[in-house]
Amino acid sequence: MFPEIHLDTESGESLYRQLYGKLRDAIVNQQLTRGEKLPPTRELATALGLNRTTVAAAYELLDSEGLIRGHVGRGSFVQGTATLDWQALLPGGEEAWPPPAPSTGISFAASRPSEALFPLDEFRATCREVIDSPAAAEILQLGPAGGYPPLRKYLLEEARRQGTAGADDDILITSGCQQAFDLIQRVLAPSGETVLLEDPIYPGLRNVFTRGGARVIGIPAGENGLDVPGFESAVEKQRARMVVLTPNFQNPTGTTMPEMARQAVLSIARRAGVVVIENDLYGELRYSGTPVPSIKKLDVSGDTILLSSFSKIAFPGLRVGWAIGPSHFIARLTQAKQACDLHSDQLSQAVLLRFAESGRLAAHQQRMLKNGAQRLEACLEACAKHLPPGSRFTHPEGGMNIWVKLPEPLDASEMAAHAALEGVSFLAGKYFAVSRPQTRGLRLSFAGLDPTHIRSGIATLGRIFTTELKRARAVQSAEPAAMLV
Repeated sequence: MFPEIHLDTESGESLYRQLYGKLRDAIVNQQLTRGEKLPPTRELATALGLNRTTVAAAYELLDSEGLIRGHVGRGSFVQGTATLDWQALLPGGEEAWPPPAPSTGISFAASRPSEALFPLDEFRATCREVIDSPAAAEILQLGPAGGYPPLRKYLLEEARRQGTAGADDDILITSGCQQAFDLIQRVLAPSGETVLLEDPIYPGLRNVFTRGGARVIGIPAGENGLDVPGFESAVEKQRARMVVLTPNFQNPTGTTMPEMARQAVLSIARRAGVVVIENDLYGELRYSGTPVPSIKKLDVSGDTILLSSFSKIAFPGLRVGWAIGPSHFIARLTQAKQACDLHSDQLSQAVLLRFAESGRLAAHQQRMLKNGAQRLEACLEACAKHLPPGSRFTHPEGGMNIWVKLPEPLDASEMAAHAALEGVSFLAGKYFAVSRPQTRGLRLSFAGLDPTHIRSGIATLGRIFTTELKRARAVQSAEPAAMLV
């Protein structure tokens, strides 16, 4: 309802400011409601005995504050009270992760399985079997926060059979490993505690702790995984609460920790009272060589927390992971999960359980291993053939990633921009840095590409890197040497 307006011509305040104030109060007090049309400027000017330009100036001021919006040919309409200053309310924020995936070209940017390998017919059959089962109605009900009970039982029994879970361990089903990291931060590092991470590391892992306010310190990860002396030094100096490790085919480097290094890390952590979190996301993707016992299996104390997921060996879109650890810790982790989402998605979990129990998961995994081995071989051969002299790259026996270190003075971020212009993408090392710059490093994720595209993409990268290396060194050699005095 349009308010009754009285303006004071004797006031020192201009008439358009008085009119603006009256209308603004009516909008803030919701006497004028959102969507209501204001009188045309000529009509309101006549009613108030004002010049039309006076009303237009008041409307313009209201529009500038977002209180009304003018539409050509239709008039002006109330928007409501002034909008919030979202830029002030949402300060900061790290660089977007993951970076937007290119829609065309050859992309080494995503560490995920190839969609072309998904056994869709088998998956459809599995879904039908679950939906047609007598338990379908129960599965579609709200599920317990801890996860679909039959899947929990299956995974825990399998872990005990493999020696990676003890009698005192329990399990929590999570929305992938990422939710497990988030819950662990909430439970073990809620007040700025120190967390040790491999450096370089998957940014999603690093970010979940930094967002939670933890003090994150990177320990160098080399060709044999975590630098054990560096870890020991950090434990002595930093009073860390926990260390998070990906000992099998680490992301982004692809490296694997030898058994002796795992034993050493356990010994150091136990003496210092540091919690060990083992992220075994890629452990099932070994294409050659001898498997190394998990840290959880080597830990006679039983205190290591083991994380894993179906994301890399089955269907990442279903978002089903798990955490195994001492029952009292899993109980606290489950409480934290319940506070976040109350219930579990039982349908995805029931489908994956049926996919595993039917033998289809094992058959799919064998296809994944066969194709993964071919893709890794193509990636390593292409790197050896095409990367410029002075380049170094890891030689993993499984997983989805290799780490390349370019020769000086190349910068991986600059090379990524050059490569994108030619339809090839990868992630530069800056995304994976924790405590040390990774300007010359880059990750090549090969699992989502067929061997032909892998060879073609790396050939293009090799040509770009070689050209830019020659240009950069020519510039360096042309620069005058510093004068000695």
